[in-house]
Parts: sequence; C-alpha cells; structure tokens
Amino acid sequence: MKSITIKGSQRESVGKKATKALRDAGQVPCVLYGGDKPVHFSAPELAFSKLVYTPNAHTVVIALENGTSFNAIMQDIQFHPVTDKILHIDFYQLHEDKEITMEIPVNFIGTSRGVLSGGVLRKNQRHLKVKAIPANLPDFIDVDISPLRIGGKLYITELANPDFTFLHPDNTVVCQVRRSRASVSEIEDEDEDEGTTAAEGAEATAEGQE
Repeated sequence: MKSITIKGSQRESVGKKATKALRDAGQVPCVLYGGDKPVHFSAPELAFSKLVYTPNAHTVVIALENGTSFNAIMQDIQFHPVTDKILHIDFYQLHEDKEITMEIPVNFIGTSRGVLSGGVLRKNQRHLKVKAIPANLPDFIDVDISPLRIGGKLYITELANPDFTFLHPDNTVVCQVRRSRASVSEIEDEDEDEGTTAAEGAEATAEGQE
C-alpha cells in the first residue's frame, strides 16, 4: 500500500488554549495511539490534503522534528461543522506482526454482459473493510464485473483472498446488475399493446359473427 509522509511537531501542551492557538496558526492537532503511550503532535492542514481528500487508502509515515518517526493509519477525523476545516485527527500506530482493520476502495473492472444487454450496474459497496498485517494491505480491491448478467449479483465470498480477511457477512452483495427502468417500461408497453391487439381481434370476430 502507498504511504504518505506527514511532517509534524510534537506537542508539549494539549489544553484548550494551546489547541486553539495551533488551529489559528493553520496547524491540525493530532494524536497517535497504539504505542506505549499516546503521542501528541501537530502538522500544517495542507499536509493532510493527499490523505484526506482522496478516495484511495494510504498508510502514513509520521515524521517528527525530533527525528522520531512512526508508521500509522488514520483512524478518525473531525471537521468543523460550518467551514469543513480539519479540527483533529487520530492515528493508530502500525506494527509489522499485528493485524489491523482498514477500509479499502473497490475498483470495478471489465464490462458486464448484463449492462451491454441494457441493464444497469449498481455498486452496493464502494469500500470494503478488511483485516490484515500492514504488509498485506492492498491499495484497492479489484472486482471483475464481466460475467454479471441482468439480475446477477456478486457476493463478497467470491473475492476471498489469502492475504486478508473481509469483515462483512458472507451474504454481502458487492454489486449487481438490474434491469433498467427504460427496458421495464418498454416491456410493459409491449404487453399493453399485445393486450389491446387481442381485444381488438376479439371485437372484430364478434362483429363478424353478428
């Protein structure tokens, strides 16, 4: 999995006044959990743009000014309800031999037979939660939709991988191909036309017998 480096400074003061001063200076207060003790640090808000404003999943290298660095993942983020500015970020430290849980984006590939026949692809899951050691975390999960026909569904059990475990029920539908509304309407119209023709034929037969 690709990694993004965040250069930050360790925080000595973690009170409300110190936190407000950091935000006023364009810094984001952060906490790193998962180690011997929490590590409080801050970094410029712009440093998080490639991590936060992207559909892709990344691990993070937190490089502090004192020379220490940590491998981590973003665990939680808080935004201002009005301005959408980043208020706070929690990170979780990675350990090579310890499994972690992470949401991975789904990459749909191929062209569905059902879509070519007039169906519509519904992407039920755009991210999937997996559990794995850091080295086995994928950048994304490829889902081949080529075999799907109209009415077909692809279940998460079909994506089983020895490198990681999906944390979803076996009956989770990742995607499916449904009949489009337009094609349903056409079928209904054809049925109505056939019904009208049959009725007209019956009327004509009755008139001829009179």
